[in-house]
Amino acid sequence: MNYLLTHDLGTSGDKATLFSEDGSLIGSKVSSYPVHYFNKNWAEQDPQDWWRAFCENTTALIRQSGIDPKHIAAVSFSGQMMGCLCVDRSGVPLRPAIIWADSRAQAQADELERSISQQEFYHITGHRNTPSYGLQKLMWVRDHEPEVYAQTHQVLNAKDYLVFQLTGVFYTDHSDANSMACFDINTRAWSERIIRCAGIDPRKLPPAFPSVHAAGGVTPQAAALTGLSPGTPVVIGAGDGVAANVGAGSIAPGRTYCCMGTSAWITTTTQSPIFDPDMRTVTWCHAIPGLYAPNGTMQTAGASYSWLRDTVCTDELRQAGREGVSPYALIDAQAAQSPPGANGLVFLPYLMGERAPRWNPDASGAFLGITAAATRGDLIRSVLEGVAMNLSIVLDILRAHVDIDEIVVIGGGAKGPLWRQIMADIYQTRVVVPTLLEEAGAMGAAVIGGVGAGLFQDFTAIDRFLSFSSACVPNPDTAAGYARLRLRFERCYQALESTYPLFR
Repeated sequence: MNYLLTHDLGTSGDKATLFSEDGSLIGSKVSSYPVHYFNKNWAEQDPQDWWRAFCENTTALIRQSGIDPKHIAAVSFSGQMMGCLCVDRSGVPLRPAIIWADSRAQAQADELERSISQQEFYHITGHRNTPSYGLQKLMWVRDHEPEVYAQTHQVLNAKDYLVFQLTGVFYTDHSDANSMACFDINTRAWSERIIRCAGIDPRKLPPAFPSVHAAGGVTPQAAALTGLSPGTPVVIGAGDGVAANVGAGSIAPGRTYCCMGTSAWITTTTQSPIFDPDMRTVTWCHAIPGLYAPNGTMQTAGASYSWLRDTVCTDELRQAGREGVSPYALIDAQAAQSPPGANGLVFLPYLMGERAPRWNPDASGAFLGITAAATRGDLIRSVLEGVAMNLSIVLDILRAHVDIDEIVVIGGGAKGPLWRQIMADIYQTRVVVPTLLEEAGAMGAAVIGGVGAGLFQDFTAIDRFLSFSSACVPNPDTAAGYARLRLRFERCYQALESTYPLFR
């Protein structure tokens, strides 16, 4: 039996997962590491923490599973994107990694926009020019830490650093290159136009290959630290959202998934980029060579529900603690007492500004339509509906370009049957839930690794890993009511849009 080892390098920790080639989950191990937040909007991590977690998790997983490391057919990755780790020629980090959550580089984004318009930038990269991406962060290093910039040999993302630690070779994949925001998604090459406008040295950007590219074998030095066998193939893998595309089964045009976590997104698969005239969605390079992963991500989905839990639903929190049950089960029971449409309440889920579909950092949350007759259940249900309403705008943008008749929902928000039904009713499409809600990134990385190592012929191997536990179909009786609520939701946002700067 052959095995596949994956590492999902998230913001809070590394999750190592071991699968057999038939798709069975053998075991997993998680190691956490800190994020250093400071100066209001700065966020950094020590890349040595990523490597330490990789070594700890790999050795523990091999020991616990009892497998022979020689039977591991490939190591592959899913990793946090949109970072900036500067390393020298020996791969030694020159400073902490600036991660995706850091937005210090606004001045650099503004500088870049003076040389290239948002529309041209969007049509080259599939993304807006914002401080969130690796390019703008590298420009910040150039401007504020010139000695670091001068010594920088390569700029890497998290998984790219671990690929180097394992193989001694610098690589990135097309999805993480895409997250640098200077990669042309039309040609799958670094964009000379954007690089010239940004004024950075293109030699600092690593060679970019498809996600299934085998970077090389595990070196003897890395083998000694990890318990892996020397020469084990290392497949570079993909950024976390793109790996989850594969893990959720979105491997052919129209196959679509929604991740309901702290933030939430809807992503589909297409044969060409989707360029929305209003730039409300973005497009990633898919892990499958030649395909694309158009996407829209909102800021506070599960975060809106956890905010509600911690502020409005403190009684349910205390009761859940006494009874040893999930507070969300108690909260959902309250929401279920409210009819579809929450008796007229509308919740705008913009607790931390908004990315898709608004792209408005000043947007803030609101309840509208509250009357003396409003109940706790109405408030709760309106939060669930508001998140789904916002995501449905993203879905409609994607549907204008590709047929979507089913959505796979993953993440913590997919656990609640009420929220799943609300999504099915608002999206007016079948919603299905995988048996393993939290493993899409790992399963995607496993299939990428298996294809890259030649263990699998193609990406349909995900069918070995992916099974479904339940499905929700739209209730036709709610369709007209939710269509009216969608119009009200949109008008409420538009009516408040001009007031948001007052609350900065």
